[in-house]
Amino acid sequence: MQRRRFKHILTFPERLDQEAKRLRTEAEKLPPGSERDELLRKARQAETAFHVNDWLSSPGLRAPE
Repeated sequence: MQRRRFKHILTFPERLDQEAKRLRTEAEKLPPGSERDELLRKARQAETAFHVNDWLSSPGLRAPE
């Protein structure tokens, strides 16, 4: 069985940022409740992943040469 491959158009951070914005927009349309809270939680997770990725790729964390 072979694995399918994707060629992503957007970079990983761009996809995370786009997903967080999409989730927040979707959550704004819902009334307060558990479904809205879940969407906001997922948006925060995507934003956190974006910041962690940014931090990990910063020049301050490069291995010495």
